[in-house]
Amino acid sequence: MNNLEELYDGFEEKTLSNIWDQTKIEPGAVEIQSDIVREGKRAIKITIHKGDRIQPGYGIVKTSERDELVERKELGPKEGKSYSYSFSIYIPKDFPIVPTRLVLAQWKQSDENNTATVINPILALRYQNRELYITLQTTEKSIRLFQTKEEIRGQWIDYVFHIKFTRTESGFVKVWMNGKEIINYTGITAYSEKYNYLNPGHVYFKMGLYRDQMDEPMTIYFDEYRKSQLSAGQTKLRG
Repeated sequence: MNNLEELYDGFEEKTLSNIWDQTKIEPGAVEIQSDIVREGKRAIKITIHKGDRIQPGYGIVKTSERDELVERKELGPKEGKSYSYSFSIYIPKDFPIVPTRLVLAQWKQSDENNTATVINPILALRYQNRELYITLQTTEKSIRLFQTKEEIRGQWIDYVFHIKFTRTESGFVKVWMNGKEIINYTGITAYSEKYNYLNPGHVYFKMGLYRDQMDEPMTIYFDEYRKSQLSAGQTKLRG
């Protein structure tokens, strides 16, 4: 880690770095291992079991569980500034194909006063029923920016996200998957005061396994996490 705007973790150490808040992950759910890696000698393996960091449901909202690494909130992106996030994900060949809601990575707008009327992630990478998709939500309804049913299990997938979180039309989300551009969106990318969010807002990043509760465990691998602030006008993927 260099400073608040440039972060890197290749998970090469024997313990997790201080980039990560571990309050949303069950003890023992993360393993730094060397069997499946993207770069270097190690990557992290995250396994979720029924009951991990459970959040009871209410009404029509289902009970959820999670094992997620959270980028420390003080390091998170600032509203109105542009950032590049990149990371690699490996979903094993035997990963369960189920209809259960599952989020692999997400950017959340912080509900500082615990009064927000919509609390879904602004941006989320999801995998459900063999479909990988990315959602954006800044109102009561989410939209899909990308979706594919191509087989992605059993291989490393490299993601790059260029993002500017703002409640104005100057926001953007640009995403590359294995070097191919899959999203080029411009517009509002944050919840407004209408939904009881502070202005300016605070956003933070999480990656791991967040799902509606189910019996079967799931395992996933992450490697090569990077984050940096983009310079003015920088939106293209660098080689």
